[in-house]
Amino acid sequence: MGIPKILIVDDRPENLLTLEGLLEGFVVDLVRATSGEEALAHTLDHDFALILLDVQMPGMDGFEVAELMRGNRKTKHIPIIFVTASYKASEHIFKGYDSGAVDYLLKPLNSKVFRSKVGVFIELYQQKEALKDKTVEFDRKLVELEELQQQLEETNEQLLMLSTTDGLTGLLNRRRFDELLNEEWKRGSRTGRSLSLVLMDIDHFKAYNDTYGHQVGDDCLREVASTLMEIPLRVMDKTSRIGGEEFAVLLPETGRQGAMEVANRVRECVDRLQKPHHSSPTAGNVTISIGVASLVPALDDPARKLLELADIGLYRAKSLGRNRCCYHENEAVSAPKVAVDQT
Repeated sequence: MGIPKILIVDDRPENLLTLEGLLEGFVVDLVRATSGEEALAHTLDHDFALILLDVQMPGMDGFEVAELMRGNRKTKHIPIIFVTASYKASEHIFKGYDSGAVDYLLKPLNSKVFRSKVGVFIELYQQKEALKDKTVEFDRKLVELEELQQQLEETNEQLLMLSTTDGLTGLLNRRRFDELLNEEWKRGSRTGRSLSLVLMDIDHFKAYNDTYGHQVGDDCLREVASTLMEIPLRVMDKTSRIGGEEFAVLLPETGRQGAMEVANRVRECVDRLQKPHHSSPTAGNVTISIGVASLVPALDDPARKLLELADIGLYRAKSLGRNRCCYHENEAVSAPKVAVDQT
């Protein structure tokens, strides 16, 4: 906050000296003007806390100067105190107020009254400037707060992504799969629509790791995951890595036929990779076995029931020679039955 400036205007030098003497002790910068024209010129270059303005001056008098200042956006709010010895009649005093003055002091000036009134306006100016500084500081803090809020939201999004994403493959992780399974189970129980699960396992993956090493094994997992992500699915369909070499595709509002179509498409896409697997007794390349289950969720049953049914289908696919898809019927609907699609 800078030092307040006061403009003193009088055409007589001795009156300017008197004003300067009365203002001694105030920490202010004084700017002098000996005419109305000069006073107006100073307002273009300075921001004043107060203007002490003589009324009777040759050329442009104080009333005219005040009216012009009130008509200017830059100067309209500067407080003006008229200082005069000639215009003591009430009509002249009222004219001064009408011109925009905030006070009217008559010469000879009473030093105590003068200093008291000037002190009030200096204090008001300092308060106004302090408020300006506080406003600027507040705005700066507000911008910083908004930036921090944005950073926090981005960090929370990153943390959420990290907490729900498998670090190796970029697919949803087991935690998020379990959440989605429960959500879709509840939704299916309300809508009465089928919920299907495609559960898959890379065939002989331990042998793959033993032959090629774990780093190459990780590359294989990433490549299979990338293949799964490229298969066209609906937005509501979710693909996850739920174990070491185990993946799952959750298919809301999908029955047996649709689930088997997705399963066969997945198996064929992985098979077409023709990724060598010389330790596999099933084929010379990487293959997957798939278990499929589909049912209408019931709130009385746990969501894991769908996972258990798909797991039975997956076990059956492995026992029948792998690299195939097996659908397991819901035992609550009919006797246990497995449908097999194979190469």
